[in-house]
Amino acid sequence: MNIHRIASILIGLPFIWIGITHFTNTAWFEPIVPEILGDARFWVLASGVFEILFGITIMIPKFTKITAVGMVAMLVVLYWANLNMWINDISLGDTDLSNVEHVIRAFIQLILILMILWIGKLPPFKQEGYVLKENDED
Repeated sequence: MNIHRIASILIGLPFIWIGITHFTNTAWFEPIVPEILGDARFWVLASGVFEILFGITIMIPKFTKITAVGMVAMLVVLYWANLNMWINDISLGDTDLSNVEHVIRAFIQLILILMILWIGKLPPFKQEGYVLKENDED
């Protein structure tokens, strides 16, 4: 097992767990969903489905690359909720974040995106001449 496989498991399992919490503690996530989107519960559940799906498929070599694309897109889109939380000073559970904590959270999101790009061997980490094949194990 190579380092990319290990990293995909270390990323995938927390995504699955967080996705499950979208179903077991929906009310915790609902306040940060931007009001313009409408039914917050729907968006919490929908994002939970994608987090579970991507958490599973990032660990399957055949799907790692395409899943990495989807995960990065999802993280970019979901940052809208984090930004909404920051701009509108919304508590998440019993937690109120300071501006510094919001900046740290944004930085962590960026690091997570870079890690997923690396796992998927996508730009800027694309290997020269790398082409995804159906039986690609690396």
